[in-house]
Amino acid sequence: MLIADTLVVFDLEFTTWEGFMASGWSLPGKRREVVQIGAVRLDAAAGFAETGAFQALVRPRLHPRLSTYFIELTGIDQEMVDRDGRPFPEAMGDFVAFLEGSGTVQLVANGLDGPILADNCGWHDLPVPPAVIRTLDVSNFFTRLLGRDRHVTTSQLSGLLGFPEQGRAHDGLADARTLGAALRHLRAQGRL
Repeated sequence: MLIADTLVVFDLEFTTWEGFMASGWSLPGKRREVVQIGAVRLDAAAGFAETGAFQALVRPRLHPRLSTYFIELTGIDQEMVDRDGRPFPEAMGDFVAFLEGSGTVQLVANGLDGPILADNCGWHDLPVPPAVIRTLDVSNFFTRLLGRDRHVTTSQLSGLLGFPEQGRAHDGLADARTLGAALRHLRAQGRL
């Protein structure tokens, strides 16, 4: 499953509204526009030790006003995005630089973060980096491993696998660290 010496585990927070997920992400006029990118670099040879971190807050262009639902879910508010958010092309450029600084890398996510990032690149006329195209979605692995019949969210992993929480749920960097910690935990147990 994990074939590279270096993994970059990442998580996105993106625009959302009440009922958006239940609609299959298809409410009229709504798109999953990136608001936050969080990532950690892991050394596979060192038991998935964290060797670097990345975080960027993004000002959405298509949906510049955050929904109350998004704010309550993520803790990211409009003032934070207006003050610290960067245009997506700039944040994506920095993320690509973080990836390129990792040598040969396997990008890993728990869900559809790879396709969502690719969609956002398309909306901004940016090329989709090859690492993004090859993103390894580990959601089915965790669903099977934990004997669940539906997707296990990243924030559920610490409680289900029995390792300490890594920060607030629905924070890009904290969720990336949680996924990294899950991989370390499973490697230490000889289950990965």
